[in-house]
Amino acid sequence: MKNILIKIRDNHEQLFRIFLFLLTLAIIVYAFPRQAKFKYEFTKGKPWMHETIIAPFDFSILKSSDEIKREQAIIHSEHTPIFNYNADIFQLQAEKYVKEFEEKWMKDKNVKKDDKFTFFNIFKQKKIDNTTRKHNLAVFGYDKLKLIYEKGIIQLQGDFEYKKELDILLKNGSVAEKVKLDNLYSITSAANEVNLLSNLSADEYSFLIPILLSSLEHNITYDKVASEAMLKSDLENINSTQGLIMAGQIIVNKGELVTAERYQKLLSLKQQFEGKEWNLLSYYLVLLGQIILVTLSLFILFLFIKQYRVEVLNNTTKISMILSVILLMVITSSVVLSFNVNYIYVVPLCIAPIILKAFFDNRIALFAHLITILIIGFIVPNGFEFVFLQLIAGIVSILTVLKMYKRSQLFLSVAKIIGVYFLIYISLSITYDGSFIGIDKGVLFQLAISGALTFFAYPIIFLFEKIFSLVSDVSLLELTDTNSVLLRRLSEEAPGTFQHSLQVANLAEMAALEIGANALLTRAGAVYHDIGKLKNPMYFIENQSSNLNPHDEIEFDESADIIINHVLDGIEIAKEHNLPDELIDFIRTHHGTTTVQYFYKQFITNFPEKEVDIMDFTYPGPKPYSKETAILMMADSAEASARSLKNPTAENIDVLIERVINKQIKENQFVNADITLKEITQLKKLFKKKLVNIHHARVEY
Repeated sequence: MKNILIKIRDNHEQLFRIFLFLLTLAIIVYAFPRQAKFKYEFTKGKPWMHETIIAPFDFSILKSSDEIKREQAIIHSEHTPIFNYNADIFQLQAEKYVKEFEEKWMKDKNVKKDDKFTFFNIFKQKKIDNTTRKHNLAVFGYDKLKLIYEKGIIQLQGDFEYKKELDILLKNGSVAEKVKLDNLYSITSAANEVNLLSNLSADEYSFLIPILLSSLEHNITYDKVASEAMLKSDLENINSTQGLIMAGQIIVNKGELVTAERYQKLLSLKQQFEGKEWNLLSYYLVLLGQIILVTLSLFILFLFIKQYRVEVLNNTTKISMILSVILLMVITSSVVLSFNVNYIYVVPLCIAPIILKAFFDNRIALFAHLITILIIGFIVPNGFEFVFLQLIAGIVSILTVLKMYKRSQLFLSVAKIIGVYFLIYISLSITYDGSFIGIDKGVLFQLAISGALTFFAYPIIFLFEKIFSLVSDVSLLELTDTNSVLLRRLSEEAPGTFQHSLQVANLAEMAALEIGANALLTRAGAVYHDIGKLKNPMYFIENQSSNLNPHDEIEFDESADIIINHVLDGIEIAKEHNLPDELIDFIRTHHGTTTVQYFYKQFITNFPEKEVDIMDFTYPGPKPYSKETAILMMADSAEASARSLKNPTAENIDVLIERVINKQIKENQFVNADITLKEITQLKKLFKKKLVNIHHARVEY
């Protein structure tokens, strides 16, 4: 037991990383839907390459989406809108008519009000003299109003105004009948009917017509609620099936073309199969299968990182970040699938490789994206199409977003991703259907949204930086700004060191580009590699503006301590200013385990009788352990040595670079870095060329 605990203690970092993979596995499998999955993938227009399929049970054939859309279109076109007939409108308008008639009669004839001349007396009790001219004219107008209202004055809105031949369902109380719009009055046609009244003298016409026109009102109105409810009911009652397949009936033979008819039969069988209920054994078998598939996928990712990026595998933070991105994409896809399987293309999966590329290299970004879409491909319909589409789009996103800190590149990348999405989807559609009819505009819209959501890569990258304390290209660019507080302080307090750092940064950046290393990270590390000289700037020759050298006043071993300690001081200053660990690595390793030769030799020469420990004159290290930190060591030594040349000719610089870098190789300074002799030779040539250009002789004028 004690030995087990000791092993756990000694290997707790490795065990924790294994735990992270297992935790990722558990979360992914938990998020997966637990249902039967039809084991055959099929595509309309392609041959059926599996064994002959025989119906295992009876099932109905589903109608295609196009057929259902056609039926829905027919129902919409034949839909009969419902209008309500309101009989009370005539009663109200008739009373209004009699009242206005009496008021106008009193005014025009200059007579007193007749209290018996009311709607109730004239048309209900009939108690007044019905032989008078006044009464006859009132009854004439009343009868005309009654005829108009009995036919109906309909209120037309929107498209109804242009559908005169449309049948409507006119509801009057509990009775409803179909009538044509053209058989009803509108306000305009009712007014025209009134204006065309005959059998009236000129005086009667001018008296009666204005009263009748003001008494016209809609008594038939559109019942939107009832109409939409009836339309919804008709749409819901569409039968989604069209025929029956009996158990034992052949659905498709091997080698036959998957026609539209066979495709619907296979689709119906798949839906019926995946919708059936399982017993407990089936449930656990599916769970086991999902665990094995996801385990294999994550194991392949583990092997890839171990083989090609072991430094990432040994970094718990970086492994956590990669697995978090995969989890984010898988869980998002699972949630969308549980909501509506048809919306899967809205998920912006291309964000994942862009995020990973901001922190790692193209290879890790692409491989992690591949594993992500393969895992999601287990649970989405038409897995091959999904994986193919997302893989190509992911590759495009990686290849087009070359520099995350350039906003224009992200815009161009989004446009290219959307373009690739459209191109692949349309190509697959016309390949399967042999026409453009099968292209779903809804899917195109989803793909456009997915591409546009890639813009959120910027805030997500910032979020991951804060959560995992990693540094992205955007942050590196901000750190190289010479107007930052720390670099401005370096330029003011140690101007020679500042200029040296900029020269080294330029050299190192070009060197990184030459051999395919991370140029921006190398430049940022080079800019900050000597910030430890801020503590004692005048003890470094590049900052001495006079002939006074403070080293003349102290012992050689003390001078060596000050020179060596600029590395430790730099680490301390970097941590005080919250510089990321990636940049502190450059400060820590830029001298490796080399020796301060000048003071070491001076000490031996002046104190030959004293025993000296060379470690007192040696930098603490560690040695560079990446291609970028190795580049900085070479660029720093080359630039500093070239400054010391009194006659910087091409020949002298050539000899100098060879001597300096070969000495570093001989001292095994690059044994921990993944840099080859071929790449070092390339860098020598580059440094020679650039330093000759920097130190070339100038013509006096």
